[in-house]
Amino acid sequence: MVKQRFNVTGMSCAACSAAVEKSVGRVKGVRSVAVSLLTNSMAVDYDPAETGNGEIIKAVERAGYGASVPARAGGKAASVRAASPAEDARRAMKTRLVVSFVFWIPLMYLAMHHMFKMWFGLPVPPFMEAAFHGTENGAVFAFAQFLLLLPIVFANWSYYKNGFRALAHRAPNMDSLIALGSAAAIAYGVFAVFRIGYSLGHGDAATAERYLQNLYFESAGTILTLITLGKYLEARSKGKTSEAITRLMDLAPKKATVIREGREVEIPAEEIAAGDVVVVRPGQSIPADGVVLEGGSSVDQSALTGESIPVEKRPGDSVSAATVNKTGSFKFRARKVGADTTLSQIIRLVEDAVASKAPIQKLADRVSGIFVPVVLCIAVVTAVVWMLLGKPFEFSLSAAIAVLVISCPCALGLATPVAIMVGTGRGAANGILIKSAEALETAHTVGTVVLDKTGTVTEGKPRVTDVAPAAGVPARELLQIAAALEQPSEHPLAEAVMEKAKREGIAPAETKDFRALPGRGVAASVGGASCAAGNAALMEELGIDSSALHAAAERFAQDGKTPLYFARGGSLLGVIAAADVVKPTSREAVEQLKRMGIDVVMLTGDNKKTAEAIRRTLGIDRAVAEVLPQDKEKEVRRIQKSGRRVAMVGDGINDAPALARADVGIAIGAGTDVAIESADIVLMKSDLRDVPTAIRLSRATIRNIRENLFWAFFYNSIGIPLAAGVFYNLFGWMLSPMFAAAAMSLSSVCVVGNALRLRFFKAKGASGAPAGPAACPREQPEPTTVPTTVKEESTMKKLMKINGMQCDHCKATVEKALNSIRGVRATVDLKKKSALLELDAPVGDEVLKKAVADAGYEPVSIQAL
Repeated sequence: MVKQRFNVTGMSCAACSAAVEKSVGRVKGVRSVAVSLLTNSMAVDYDPAETGNGEIIKAVERAGYGASVPARAGGKAASVRAASPAEDARRAMKTRLVVSFVFWIPLMYLAMHHMFKMWFGLPVPPFMEAAFHGTENGAVFAFAQFLLLLPIVFANWSYYKNGFRALAHRAPNMDSLIALGSAAAIAYGVFAVFRIGYSLGHGDAATAERYLQNLYFESAGTILTLITLGKYLEARSKGKTSEAITRLMDLAPKKATVIREGREVEIPAEEIAAGDVVVVRPGQSIPADGVVLEGGSSVDQSALTGESIPVEKRPGDSVSAATVNKTGSFKFRARKVGADTTLSQIIRLVEDAVASKAPIQKLADRVSGIFVPVVLCIAVVTAVVWMLLGKPFEFSLSAAIAVLVISCPCALGLATPVAIMVGTGRGAANGILIKSAEALETAHTVGTVVLDKTGTVTEGKPRVTDVAPAAGVPARELLQIAAALEQPSEHPLAEAVMEKAKREGIAPAETKDFRALPGRGVAASVGGASCAAGNAALMEELGIDSSALHAAAERFAQDGKTPLYFARGGSLLGVIAAADVVKPTSREAVEQLKRMGIDVVMLTGDNKKTAEAIRRTLGIDRAVAEVLPQDKEKEVRRIQKSGRRVAMVGDGINDAPALARADVGIAIGAGTDVAIESADIVLMKSDLRDVPTAIRLSRATIRNIRENLFWAFFYNSIGIPLAAGVFYNLFGWMLSPMFAAAAMSLSSVCVVGNALRLRFFKAKGASGAPAGPAACPREQPEPTTVPTTVKEESTMKKLMKINGMQCDHCKATVEKALNSIRGVRATVDLKKKSALLELDAPVGDEVLKKAVADAGYEPVSIQAL
């Protein structure tokens, strides 16, 4: 099966896209087709053994439109070329609008100068009185209007060309309605000109006067001009809906500096090849994805992730195209270039999402498919009924023209795609990649969020959380022996101990005779003494009394941590606890989900104690422990059978089946390619707070679509009867073709304008902070651990005044430093230069002040609340 995108030309309304879909859908081998009126594109899934691009293009042409396969090129160039046709169309529309107004204004003044004088006090030049006033000048008056109308008609000839061509293909569209309505007015006006000339030539002034009152040239000019005005405003508004994609395209630099034959050479960015060594200096955008070779810097990744705090990059770290180097210079080796970069993949995902269709659009598509033929029938019936009721032909014709002109399938066709485009764009701006319109719609119905634990709720690798030395043993001595014992080991807990020793600046002692004891621990000789590290069973096996720290070890285990015993020369040195610590943002994410009325379930392969400890800490509704990968998928299916829509959040290969089974699969961006491929939504920042943000964005988008659809249906259900004169006999309400044209022009603009309100959607929490460079590039502290449980004791509150904070980066740094202290929850107020501290355990003021000072800021005072 092949998925191919096509550019489609000539479409102007939902009826056009429906006709194209219908024609292409009939091609043998085509499995699915989705046409986007917003982007003038079409996505087709077809079997290459049965059909090809040529047959599909011919099917589009049979429907009366044009199609082509977009040029494939790498990087920015392709994107710019793809955007050019829309920009060219806007410029052409602006030219048409200017020409139309230049001739429409004198046409209206000539046709209605006496009314303008009466209404607005505008003077009438004497030459107009002499040349055009009175029945005797009727032929000149009528012919002058006709001449002023001709440039307007020629400027907007595309309405007639596209409209009558669509009629010839038996697939009438909005252009057909405009063409028929204005052509009918012009035809009657031309007929009136001849009747006026004939009547004046035969002395029949009364007949000439009657036709002078119903020329309809100004109506035709107004229809064409106002609809072109509406189309231009619509085109400009639609351009704003794709701002997110446009901004992403503009991020890629035009030039890059690479090392060629030992010297620096500046080349166009699109000429970078995989394997090139690229030099990046402060303030420059990174032109490709790659790995840092030498040097270092802080990099602003807000363009891709939405996170405003710069990230430190050192040799071995990966960098992405379109991110901005802030402080230092470095060299990196390009790994992915052009269309393979993360930036290009994001653009492609957003474009694919925009090209897809949400289920909610199906009703509008069905209505659009029959809308124009129904309107044509209504217009004919309107004219016939009024003539049967004894109204003059001019009255009946005016009503029929008004029906043709006021009817607007565009509003129906744009109601869903404009909101989808703005919604996916806002998601991308916040580091949330939504891969289809269906996923964006389905997310608003989610009632249960299922979270994988490792790497999703937690950081995915163990860290030392507690160090409990035995009586008389210094903590540094315990860590030094522990590091010596664990250095040769490859166990994840050993890595946690080594990392802790490194952070404390402790070098491991030399070891000899290292032995791994499977299921129990390790043993070695350190400094001539026999040492061991492992579980309680190992201590008992070696005859070492561990009762002094048994209570502490039990408490650690109850908190979901793993206690490691360390001994030397037959005596207990102490216990070190390690755990896969909870991410700092997980608690807030769960709280947001619960406030939204969503149940939260956690799945983990860990033991029940660990799962229950994390469940209590975060307030998760239910935790399922000791789950195998296939059982995750079964649990998702079980929840679905209870009638709830499920979103599954995961990051590993073992999450892929559950991600695929869930109604909405959400992958953490730092996860595996398999997990990301199976997901409907990808979180670029690996921040759980983006899960409630994605659901809120879905709810806002669907609410906006419903508003648009209501307006589109309401407008047509009221406008068409009003134009047809249904209320004329009751209230005297009747729309002239000119007012009908104005209403039709505004209808599409209103729908697009309402969708643009989604541009102001903001994420809650730090993850939704506005993207931009940090104003104060302080050094970020070492990542800190977060307690996996909170003791259920009385909470004390304190207010801490802090000097030196200048920006959101400073705020995040101070919060991270304070939250690293066990039992402390800190919320920093940047404006008040203070931090509100909630203490779940006794913590001394000096400990709090030291944490802030170590982060590089000045603690001023602490006050109990």
